[in-house]
Formats: sequence, C-alpha cells, structure tokens
Amino acid sequence: MTDKKELDNFSQNFDKRSNKKQLKRMKKRQATFEFVLKSSYLLKRWMDVIFSLFFLILFSPIFLFTALAIYLEDPGTIFYAQTRVGKNGREFEFYKFRSMVMNADKMKDQLLQENESGDGVIFKMKKDPRVTKVGRFIRRFSIDELPQLLNVLKGDMSLVGPRPPIPREVAEYTIEDHKRLDVIPGITCIWQVSGRSDIPFDQQVELDKQYIREYHGIWSDITLLLRTVGAVFSGKGAY
Repeated sequence: MTDKKELDNFSQNFDKRSNKKQLKRMKKRQATFEFVLKSSYLLKRWMDVIFSLFFLILFSPIFLFTALAIYLEDPGTIFYAQTRVGKNGREFEFYKFRSMVMNADKMKDQLLQENESGDGVIFKMKKDPRVTKVGRFIRRFSIDELPQLLNVLKGDMSLVGPRPPIPREVAEYTIEDHKRLDVIPGITCIWQVSGRSDIPFDQQVELDKQYIREYHGIWSDITLLLRTVGAVFSGKGAY
C-alpha cells in the first residue's frame, strides 16, 4: 500500500511539474506573439508617418494646383469629407479632393435608378454627370485620394490596408465580412491595384479579407505600394 501511495504521489507531482512547464511555455509563446505583433504594428505606424510626411511635402505643388483648378471650375469647398468606418468599427472623417459639383449629394437621389453596381450596395456610374472636368482628371490618376495622407498622419488610416467603407456598406456586412474591420484601413489595397471600381463590391470585400489573412506584413505592403504606381498610371477602373 505504501508503495502504491508513493507511486500515486510521484505521479501527481510529476503531472503538476509537467503542467507548470507547459503553462510556462504557453505564456512564453503568447508573450513572443504579442511582442512580434506590437513590433509589426509600430514598424508599420512609423513607416506610415515617415512616408505620409514625405509624400505630403513632395506633392505639395500638386495640392496647390489641384485646389486652384477645382475652385476655378466650380467655386466652393476644395475638399470633400465623408464619414467612413475604420478599425473595430470606429467612425472617422475621410478626406478627398472634391471631384463633383457642389450639389452632388442632392443630385444622387435622381440618379439612383442608373446605378451600374450590380449588388446595389455602392453607387457607380462610368459617366456620372455630377463629376466635373477637373474631377475626371484627378480621379483617373488618383490625385483626389492624396488628402488621405492626412488621415494616415492622424492614425485613422494606413498607407496600405482595406479601403474604409461607409456606414451603409457595413450595415450590409455578414458576420464574416466584419473581419474587414479587424485592421486599420488604407489608401491602397489589393483590389485598388487589380481593377479599382471595375471590381464588384462583394469581390472587393473578399480581396480585403484575403489581404488580412495572407498579405498583412511590411514587405507585402511595400509590394502593394509599388503596384499602386502602375495602377495609377494605367487609370484602369478609375471613374
């Protein structure tokens, strides 16, 4: 009996030591994972701040000429601000150069029946009468997106990431689609370099989720930024 008790005690002590070792290994792995995650986020954030400041200075003459051209064709506000949804569902003001006439929102109700988006979630028209001449040019070469560098500097957005949706789009999301809001949204993304507005809404969401699963990393972001240059000059899907 004594031998059996000793054996049971030894077994229990061994299990306890084994469980403690496993727990320590798990905590160590968790700490390592959190360290890598935080380091990646900080590196990405520093890259966003440095590059957004660099591009804001580099493109400052384009900002000036674009603002002047917009005002001369259709006097009014130079920038267009819209509520968008960012990481974890947080809403923020999203900036663009105004590419439409001043009363564009009121005219939209009259054009809803001409929506060329098959899913009806977003509004798209290749020959939208609300878009000004200057607007068509700055849209073709994505100049209208440049003010979003200010969003990046503020921390609302990143240079690369899923495009920030409007609240009405988020209302159409499935539970799976909400994964699109797990990361900070960006100026450019996979579907932006793969056809832009020619990509259907549901496919845009899928490509954004693919980025989160497979492409989320510094080198992947740099690759997408380089591909963005080619997409901008091609003008494909920009309207």
